[in-house]
Amino acid sequence: PGEFYRPGQRLKAFVLKVEQTSKGPIIFLSRAYPKFVSKLFELEVPEISTGQVVVKSIAREPGSRTKIAVASMMSEIDPIGAAVGQRGTRVSAVINELGGEKIDIVEYSDETQKYITNALSPAKIMEVKVLPKNRALAVVPDDQLSLAIGKDGQNVRLAAKLTGWKIDVRSPENLGEALAQIERENETGNIQEKMPAGANEKEIPEAVLTEPGSEIGQTEESAPAPEELQGDSEKEKTAGKKSKTAKKGVAKTKKTAAAKTKKNKKDE
Repeated sequence: PGEFYRPGQRLKAFVLKVEQTSKGPIIFLSRAYPKFVSKLFELEVPEISTGQVVVKSIAREPGSRTKIAVASMMSEIDPIGAAVGQRGTRVSAVINELGGEKIDIVEYSDETQKYITNALSPAKIMEVKVLPKNRALAVVPDDQLSLAIGKDGQNVRLAAKLTGWKIDVRSPENLGEALAQIERENETGNIQEKMPAGANEKEIPEAVLTEPGSEIGQTEESAPAPEELQGDSEKEKTAGKKSKTAKKGVAKTKKTAAAKTKKNKKDE
């Protein structure tokens, strides 16, 4: 993001995938993919391309900042010095290719406390406490607190992505409060895990469903059968027909009586 390309400009990109279509192959390229940074270091650092130095993890916010953790497979090789190069020539070449993106190179360690301490550089960390549920608490001096958190929390966010741990940065004064808060969260989480899955659901007792005197038990018995409903409808239809014929007969008798009275008057 934030890059502008010119016609004829040479660019390096990472090949994400290639798809075969009816119109021919389609190649998907990316310059924001995190592995693109490691490939650039492979081109610039011979120790990485030969396998003497290994890129363990990468956390990147494209166009802004990248953290990369490196480890040496040989004790006589400094992994950070190999990646930086003499007078920073190697890392500066990668930065220029990325358009001025900042790159932090840290040393990987199997010890969690040391790895988190390195990941939060350039801030100086006093102590790292490893907590349950993949969480860690970093104690930082007051003058290093803003540097450890970074602008808009970028430094601690990238460190968390790099290490795979949820990192909470606190000053020594707020350490006790932070530990108490984490203990309360762990207790509430344990209580929710112990509760059964259907504890909040209301169960309907079977006795209510099968009780003979209840309305639920009588619904099926009191409901009329389909045949009875059909018979009632047929009876209603026949009764309606009879009433219609009776009305017609009354109307005819009235008409005949009126005609007879008219004839009698004429005869008189």
